[in-house]
Formats: sequence, C-alpha cells, structure tokens
Amino acid sequence: MSQTVRTRPEGSAQALSEAYDTALLDLDGVVYAGGNAIAYAVESLGTARSGGMRLAYVTNNALRTPDVVAEHLTELGIPTGASDVITSAQAAARLISEQVPAGARVLVIGGEGLRVALRERGLEPVESADDDPAAVVQGFGGPDLPWGRFAEACYAIARGVPWFASNTDLTIPSARGIAPGNGAAVEVVRIATGAEPQVAGKPLPPMHRETILRTGAERPLVVGDRLDTDIEGAFNGEVDSLLVLTGVTDGAQLLAAPPQHRPTYLDADLRGLLTGQPEVVEAAGGFRCGGWTATAASERLELEGDGEALDGLRALCAAAWTAAGDGACELDGGKALARLGL
Repeated sequence: MSQTVRTRPEGSAQALSEAYDTALLDLDGVVYAGGNAIAYAVESLGTARSGGMRLAYVTNNALRTPDVVAEHLTELGIPTGASDVITSAQAAARLISEQVPAGARVLVIGGEGLRVALRERGLEPVESADDDPAAVVQGFGGPDLPWGRFAEACYAIARGVPWFASNTDLTIPSARGIAPGNGAAVEVVRIATGAEPQVAGKPLPPMHRETILRTGAERPLVVGDRLDTDIEGAFNGEVDSLLVLTGVTDGAQLLAAPPQHRPTYLDADLRGLLTGQPEVVEAAGGFRCGGWTATAASERLELEGDGEALDGLRALCAAAWTAAGDGACELDGGKALARLGL
C-alpha cells in the first residue's frame, strides 16, 4: 500500500464530530481505564452522539462479549447497545469461519467473548486438543487463565491445527498500571511451538473489515491511545485518526513515530471530538502551532514560545516527522517536552 507520508498533524476548521460520521473508539485507555470512565469521556461522547455522530466501540480485548461491554458502558453513563460494540473476537471468528467447514470445532484459549463470537459464526467451541478441533483461537482470558490452557493450544498446533489470535497487544492499561495483554500469552505459545498465528485484531485488516461491515461507516474516524494498534490500524485502513493522551502513548513515543504510527489529529482526551483542530504551519525554519515554534537542530528538537502544551506538542511532531521523513525520528526531544510538562 502506497500512502503519502504524514509530516505534521492536520488542522480542522470543523469539529471532528461534524467532519466524520462515525467514531471508531478504542475502549481501554480511551473511554475507560480499569473499568472506570476516563475524565471527560462520558460528557464528550454524549455531546458527540446528540450532534449526530455514530459511536462504535472497537476493542482488541476478546474476553468480554458485546452485551457485557455495552452494559458496562451504559452503567458508566454512555448508552450503548451490543450492536455498537465490535471486538477482536468477532473479527477472529469471521476469519476462522472463512477457512474451516461450517459447524467445525474450534479450541478456545480465552474467555466467553471468543465462545459467543464463534457460535455467532456457526462454529463449535471446545476445550481440549483431544476434541478434534479444526482450529485453535487464542484471546485474552483475564488474569486467572490457567497455565494448562496454553499447553492445550500447543498440543493442537503440534498436530498441524491452524492457530488464530484475536490480537497481539503485549500490554493493557489497568487502574493499577500496565498489565500483560494477550500478546504476552501468544508469545508463550509461539515460543513453545515455533508456530505463527493468523492475527485478526488491530492493527491488521481483518479488524478494520469487521468494523466497517458492522457499522456501515462512510467517513470513519479512528480514536485511540495506542500508536501500534489504533493508529496503525487506521493507517492500514486508509482512514483518519485521533490520538488521545489518556492511555499508554507519551510525548517521546509520538515524536519518534514512523509514518504508520502518526495520527491525523492529536488531543488530550475525548473533548477533542467536539472541537476543531489547530493548524500547524511552517515558520522561521520550523513549524508553528499556537504560540509555539519547533525546529529540528542537528542533534535535538528545539521549542520556543509559550501557550497551550498541546500546541507545542503538535509543533514538535511536525518538526520531528519532517526531519525523519519515512523513518523514525532519532533527535532528542526531552528538553522540549519538559518545557511542555510532557
């Protein structure tokens, strides 16, 4: 896929909730963390929805069913139906259904979300490698998933059964910090078997396809907190994206982002859906946004001016991404980020 290399965040004269018909929202780190709503999320999503924007919740977490996710969101004050939730379990189940016979048995290493998604596709979840499965699917099973489940996967894979993974996120945010994600569990099976799974979740095409099929979005905006799943998924799907800084991505990671990890827009939190986005312009050998001007020197990024910290970060992104071209910026941005408190 050939795409123009993004060298700066874009501006928007319109509120993003008006410029796009559907927000494809990640959950962990965007709408909630550890089950609790992130600041401004409930109010911002309510305002966007009342203005006519469709809200769809797209998660790589395959543990919970769409019904359970919708109930949780509704309890947080975000009215949601199961049809508004798209999971990597659903994307994985569709991928499997296209490669095995109807009604085939599938060995499940994970939670109820995978079992429900498989049944939706007419497949039969089973628990043992000795149940003659036609495929193995692995998804996040929560912190109490028994170690023996990984052994079942290995036994089936060693017999030549194809292996699917809902996603390969190495970490997930929680109320107590960063915890291991499904990708860490996938690595256990990969090391033991030497096999490679087919992966359905973000940032890969099966998840984007599942999302568009289920939402019918014509002008979607991907909203996420992770560069390597949400933003890369938008890049792979050739749609625009909004990065919010309420999850795992920090300023240094953003400045060093290669082209596939560079968001279209950048904001602090979901209030960014309700506003336009400031333009970043070339100025004085660098890039200006608001009251800040950023330049790329020989060894570091430099920042002058004052104003809103996010405007400074947008200017720094333009300087870093332009200097890096189609690679990752290696210039030191630590001092400049410290000026912004980031």
